[in-house]
Amino acid sequence: MRLLVLMSAVLLAGCAPAPAPVAKVATDLAAEEWYVPMTAQLAAMNREAEGLLREGKSDLAAAVITKGQALASRLLAASRPTLAAMEAASDIDRFYAGMLLGNRNYGWARLAFQKNVSRWKNWRPRTPETARRLKLAQDGIAECDRQMGQ
Repeated sequence: MRLLVLMSAVLLAGCAPAPAPVAKVATDLAAEEWYVPMTAQLAAMNREAEGLLREGKSDLAAAVITKGQALASRLLAASRPTLAAMEAASDIDRFYAGMLLGNRNYGWARLAFQKNVSRWKNWRPRTPETARRLKLAQDGIAECDRQMGQ
């Protein structure tokens, strides 16, 4: 008898309606408190990498660029990244593309430059700075193509 009652309770529990789904609250990552400081940190890393590249310390610059790529990915995960975050991510990609180009990894360099072309071609509103960044990326692709053709 107890077994029959227990089995009935289990079967009836299985027939109960599913619990209501937990409502997901869409958060804007760009509004999170970590977003602006992380953007500033990536911009500082870009300045550091640029200085290291100017000094001919490409191995140290590569380490900074590699660390910066993780930050850029996190910043760009926002549904609407800020212009400052987009510029910082663009810079890290441009440095990485330049290093790939210098190492004769033309396909990968071209892909990195192409990311920046897409980024700035579609950015609104267009400004002289976004146009300059688009031109830099297009010039990078042209340089990849030129060196591949040699």
